[in-house]
Amino acid sequence: MKSKFSQRHNTNILTMRWSMKPTILIIIAVLMATSLAVSQVAITIYNQNLAVVKDTRDMEFPSGIGDIQFRDVASQIDPTSVHFKANNVELLEQNYQYDLVNSSKILEKYIDHSIQVVSDSKQGSAVFTGTLLSFTTGVDGDVVLQSKMGEIMIIRRSTIRDLSFPELPEGLITRPTLVWKVNSKKSGTRPAEVSYMTGGVSWHAEYVAVLAPNESSFELGAWVSIDNKSGATYKDAKVKLMAGDVHRAPRIMWEKAGRGELDMLAAQAPAFEEKAFADYHLYTLQRTSTLKDQEVKQISLFEPSTVAAHTVYTFDGARQGERVKKELVFMNSEKDGLGKPLPAGKFRVYQRDEDKALEFIGEDRINHTPIDEEVEIMVGYAFDLVGERERTDRKKIADRVYREAYEIKLRNHKKEKNVTIRVEEHLPGDWEILEKSHKFEKIDTNTIRFNVEVPSGKEVIITYRVQYTT
Repeated sequence: MKSKFSQRHNTNILTMRWSMKPTILIIIAVLMATSLAVSQVAITIYNQNLAVVKDTRDMEFPSGIGDIQFRDVASQIDPTSVHFKANNVELLEQNYQYDLVNSSKILEKYIDHSIQVVSDSKQGSAVFTGTLLSFTTGVDGDVVLQSKMGEIMIIRRSTIRDLSFPELPEGLITRPTLVWKVNSKKSGTRPAEVSYMTGGVSWHAEYVAVLAPNESSFELGAWVSIDNKSGATYKDAKVKLMAGDVHRAPRIMWEKAGRGELDMLAAQAPAFEEKAFADYHLYTLQRTSTLKDQEVKQISLFEPSTVAAHTVYTFDGARQGERVKKELVFMNSEKDGLGKPLPAGKFRVYQRDEDKALEFIGEDRINHTPIDEEVEIMVGYAFDLVGERERTDRKKIADRVYREAYEIKLRNHKKEKNVTIRVEEHLPGDWEILEKSHKFEKIDTNTIRFNVEVPSGKEVIITYRVQYTT
């Protein structure tokens, strides 16, 4: 038995040409005309990679029992969550079809069927027609055909220019589709309301704060970023955002571009209306918006605000070494310039230098924060503040009873600026402070805090002796 081997060629382009019979074209035209009229879409997006879609369309229903198709649903849909409603229509059966067209799946469907392959080589173009026996993917793959005479032909994928198939294989579709068997009391067009849950859609808040030179306040702008990777586009949708942690039952299985961060402060008016809803907070966009698949969209959350704040420096020698942490602290209250429920998200802080240019100085994440709660933003570690912590004495007094002494040095290298540093110490077991150089406050069962002012260019030393039982 003879075998034909086509030679390699530099091209690595694989295109497809469909040769469709008139009957196939008619079938496709019918499928594309299933949904007839304008679709009204509403989508509620959660923080947990989840969205609920409500899609209302005018659809053509046959009289009696028949099949209809609902196309353009999200590829990450949870089929078990679908709710269907249409007047005088009974839903009997639902199927979710998601076997989408691609080259490998078409070839798989055509195993043991006839196809045509056009191949380019140094000797010119050649056309091979035969029964597809097998194929492998990739540049180094090949396609194996058998002619009517029994001749075996192996064509390298790197040389293939065209693949032609008589028709679209049964069972393959171009878009995810819900197929329903319904019983309609009468034929005609009427609205159908379909709701379902899908993964692949999420949102989070992004905050941009420009800190004043004296660090007593900041200008705050807020945006929401909506990330749609669900596999569907929601055109002119009514958008709602749910802030909060919604509990979900464990499921059985079936992280972009955006606007510049500093432009966020330019918002003129809030785009969302906020209200409390079922122990969560719901943000409703006051206009429709199109959420394209594979797109990140950013929308203003509320208008810029001037918020009172102060800077806190913390030295925790047992956990942070010599570094002194800097935090921006503010109250989420109307009195201090804010007083709005803050959804969880990233909080970036900028400050202007001498030539008025904005410089990035740190960022942190905040949790969902209600009104009248304090917010602490970890900005970074202060370059000109240094702390040292040393245990200077340790004695065993009795079984499980110890006495220890500590010395903590704080140095301020800032020019002409005194700072207050809070020093946090963590004490084990049952403890008692026997001696101390500075006043302290008890934060919790095992933490004490010294608040110490350190003058510019000076060093302050804190000492204390503690007895504890382990």
